Amino acid sequence: MISALARVVAVVRPADDVLAALLRQAGAEVVVCSDASQGMGHSLASAVRASQGAGGWLVGLADMPFIHPNTLRAVAKEVASGATIAAPCYLQKRGHPVAFAACWQAELLALSGDQGARGLIERQRDKLALVQCDDAGVLLDIDLPADLVRGQHIVASQRQPTKSKDDD
Repeated sequence: MISALARVVAVVRPADDVLAALLRQAGAEVVVCSDASQGMGHSLASAVRASQGAGGWLVGLADMPFIHPNTLRAVAKEVASGATIAAPCYLQKRGHPVAFAACWQAELLALSGDQGARGLIERQRDKLALVQCDDAGVLLDIDLPADLVRGQHIVASQRQPTKSKDDD
């Protein structure tokens, strides 16, 4: 994300000092979420709280490392161009990251539990703009070492992601 966006806020658990240091070294602002163990909703709300006043938020997940920077930029640009929620779509499947316009700040700040913003997206499905992409990384969730190897093979065999119609 850091190579694609001007500002990156990364949320870490308390006492995750090594990860926090690595993220800072890479150029991210780091927020420690004392409630992180209670679920993704708490972490997301912490990030939004730390960046109130932003024009929107592109919510990336740490376990999805293969998303191409062009895809990140295209999804962010969709919200900057007027969509209120945007996400990439690869092979007719919605992927990650998801971007939210500033109008959703109150709802994002109120998140808790382990669902993250899933409920907000489902309730506002009619506002979701899908950004077509050629990036398999938007669907590759890495939970186990075998997932990482599989993801590396998929990305290596995939052609270079094409530019979105809005990339100039």
